[in-house]
Amino acid sequence: MSNKKTGAQITAHTTWQVQTAKARFSELFRKARTEGPQVITKQGTEAVVMISHERYDQLVKKARKSKDLVQFFRDSPLMGLDLDFERDKSEGRDFEL
Repeated sequence: MSNKKTGAQITAHTTWQVQTAKARFSELFRKARTEGPQVITKQGTEAVVMISHERYDQLVKKARKSKDLVQFFRDSPLMGLDLDFERDKSEGRDFEL
């Protein structure tokens, strides 16, 4: 098991090998409910994540929540960027038919 932190956002989760997860399922279950997501690996590759039912409901509700088009653009990571939308006025190139 190991704790992982990534980038600016701290993600508190513990990584379990599948064999350890099977043997210590009650502990894994408890930690998923109290400490957050628990990653279970198989042969060193992240395979599944165990999360509490409450967290699952939050994620599903957030995914299903419909947004209007205006809110979609407001939430865009490009919001606030000064983009140049000026069209190139050249006539293009000559070609034969």
